[in-house]
Amino acid sequence: MRRRLKSRIPPLLLLFYRSILLSLLPGLITAAIVTLDSIEIYNTHELLGLTPEVYFQCKGENRTNLPDVKKKHELYSFKGEESWQPLTELEEKKCKRCGIYEKDSFIKPDDVFDEWEFCASDFTSPDGKYIRFKEKEFNATFLCPDCVPLEGASNHSADSQTKGKGMHWALVLLICVVVSIFVVLGAVTAYKYWQKRKKQQEQARFLKLFEDGDDIEDELGIGPLNHVI
Repeated sequence: MRRRLKSRIPPLLLLFYRSILLSLLPGLITAAIVTLDSIEIYNTHELLGLTPEVYFQCKGENRTNLPDVKKKHELYSFKGEESWQPLTELEEKKCKRCGIYEKDSFIKPDDVFDEWEFCASDFTSPDGKYIRFKEKEFNATFLCPDCVPLEGASNHSADSQTKGKGMHWALVLLICVVVSIFVVLGAVTAYKYWQKRKKQQEQARFLKLFEDGDDIEDELGIGPLNHVI
């Protein structure tokens, strides 16, 4: 019984701890969606005048084909609602290695328009736009309105950082105290329950022994009813 109780307590505490984190720290993990606002290519790498297949891709992610981009020196604008949007998601303090490529029709690797470290901090414009330009290759505008507050949050003053750290440790301490209280309450409740079950088992064992003794006396004919007969 004691082993069974011990195996049940940790999952309950883990579930409670996770619920506290999710309720008190909803913004702990943030990601911002990035869409393509416009693009113009200045060059194609296909031989024989074939129609290029341009796509965007970040390392470790699936590529996003840009089916409308077919001609050089033509500006393509998008609404962000296209079926192939968004391009990717960016976190506050983690960049991605991304690029714009052109699929090659032959065996050789795909051609590269440009590759760069794509970060939320690139979106410094108030309207959430970031322009990526490479001479003789392309000019693209990316849109990420949610990246602007992410970048602003990472540029606090020293005083605000100190205050934030103090609040963070206070929150951690509060969570530890609450979890400790529940651990103690859970342990006390489990111990009382175990004592109650043990007492019930001892009573049941005693009654069973008493009944077994009566059965033995009846079989041997030494019970009180046998004397009367």
